Amino acid sequence: MSFQKVPGLVSPIWLKRFRAWAEDRRGVAAVEFAMIAIPFFFLIFGLLEVCVIFIMSAVLEHGLNEAARGIRTGELQSGENFDRDAFEDIVCAQVFEMFECKGKIQLDVKTYDDFTSTNNASPLDENGELDATGFEFDPGGRDDIVVVRAFYAWDLITPVMSAPLANMSGNRHLLQATVVFRNEPF
Repeated sequence: MSFQKVPGLVSPIWLKRFRAWAEDRRGVAAVEFAMIAIPFFFLIFGLLEVCVIFIMSAVLEHGLNEAARGIRTGELQSGENFDRDAFEDIVCAQVFEMFECKGKIQLDVKTYDDFTSTNNASPLDENGELDATGFEFDPGGRDDIVVVRAFYAWDLITPVMSAPLANMSGNRHLLQATVVFRNEPF
């Protein structure tokens, strides 16, 4: 913006100062960054949050898949003292200590007659809390169809910016992993 002087007119001092201020370009980059900083950081932190959720979901899926292999082959059922807590220990050993697993993970292991009768309904209630009342631990026997599900309430890192990612109350996201298989004829 440039101000033209009108010939023959004397400018008041305040007008001269205003012209000098309006033509000053120092700090333009700071002002422009201030205008885009909030959307920029919202985008960056949201992207990081989504990446962390995907990584933790993959880690949970890997841990559950590796632990369920023992059920599928009958190795775990043939051992003594195999119960829900022992299976939780096996799953938690497979998640590379990426999150606090012991005591916080919820497991649901059910046996079905055929693949079409399996039920994979969401365990979240209307308040956004995990409802584990229908969870069982039945690893089945030979040739049984087994659905193994694991649930973990992940606390989101950026509370305000990641609110759209929360699917549970308390600014948390439910991580879920599911493995469906037929037990081998052990």
